[in-house]
Order: sequence, then structure tokens, then C-alpha cells
Amino acid sequence: MPLPTVEHETRPSPEWSVIWLHGLGADGNDFAPIVPELVDPAWPAIRFVFPHAPVRPVTINNSVPMRAWYDIKGLALADKQDAEGIRLSIGEVEALIAQEEARGVPASRIILAGFSQGGAMTLAAGLRHKQALAGLLVLSAYLPMHETIEAERSGANHATPMFWGHGVADPVVPLALGEQSRQLLESLGHRIDWHTYPMGHQVSLPEINDIRTWMGGIFAGT
Repeated sequence: MPLPTVEHETRPSPEWSVIWLHGLGADGNDFAPIVPELVDPAWPAIRFVFPHAPVRPVTINNSVPMRAWYDIKGLALADKQDAEGIRLSIGEVEALIAQEEARGVPASRIILAGFSQGGAMTLAAGLRHKQALAGLLVLSAYLPMHETIEAERSGANHATPMFWGHGVADPVVPLALGEQSRQLLESLGHRIDWHTYPMGHQVSLPEINDIRTWMGGIFAGT
């Protein structure tokens, strides 16, 4: 059974889907308000899917249960990674993709997006997916399980368009960690549309404008 979701269709009979993964401690409602700000009326019909991550104890937050794609065990995000939790959530993302395919939207018309921990999951799941996706949208995030990505990534998504935005003053996911992840993927041949913004751990209007341009190019096939 796929995770519960908040959904918004821009018009009836969606031809495309955007699966958008929230950050630690948030839920699927977190980014739903972005749809009116982001969508261009000229775009085709799109179904935005905002899933709720499972509730689990998070070590760094005194093991308080909250919605999380995986456990965070220390201040250094890339250390002591919860590989088991990440792999379970990859399975949850795969189920969400399969659900969209069952509703008539092929993988080639699905954009996987995410903010913070959701952006990390976008990379973890999207780069391993066996069919080519339309795009990967990564916001204020990093590449988890970086040591296994070269062996486990799918050739189907080697050339998938990727937008990556990051705040230069991000206190949660440091810019340096995002840059290290980007450089690793670029060294493996992935092309990344990389943007930085004068902000912290958030999304800004200039970033939304850049996302709109990038997504519009995907929908137009450019």
C-alpha cells in the first residue's frame, strides 16, 4: 500500500506527475501551497503528489517520533547513515512511482522532487530507478549512501535532467556537503543544473522562478 498523500491536479486527466518529498518532521502538506506559485498556465495537466513519510523515532531529536524518511543519528549528516531506513524509503518511493504509472503516467513523465531529507531521498531513489524519469529536483539536500551510488545507480537515469538548489547560508545541510555530493555525481557523468541562493535552509522566490523555468523546459521537451 503506497504512503498516504496530499494531491493537487492542475487540470483533469493529468499527463505528468510530480512526486514531491518533504523534509524531516514535516508532512505532505508542507509544499502543497507551492503549486499556485510554481505552475505556469501553459503547462500540460499535472498531478502533484505530496506523500507523508512514515513516523519513526529520530535519534538526533531525542528519539522523538516524527515523520522522517530515515533516521538521523548525528550532527554530521553524512556520518552514521541509516542505510536500512533509506532503503526502506526507496521502496516507498518506488511504490509511489508505480502508483502513478498505474494511473496512466509513464516514468518518463514523472518528476521526482524533494526538500532537505526529501531531496536526499530524491537522489537515493531516483538515481537507482530502473526506468528513465523525466527529472530530479533536489532542494537543500545531499547524496546519502554516496559510497554505493556508483555501483547501484541505474544507467536509465544517467542523463536525467537534474535541478539542484542550495542556500549559501544553510545551517542544516551545509553548502559544502551539497557541493561535495554534486561534485561526486558530476565525476560520474551526471549533468546538474546547479543554483545557489542567498538564503538559509528554505526555498525562496528566485529559486521557485528558476524551478519554473527548468520544469517548463522538461514539459516542452527541451
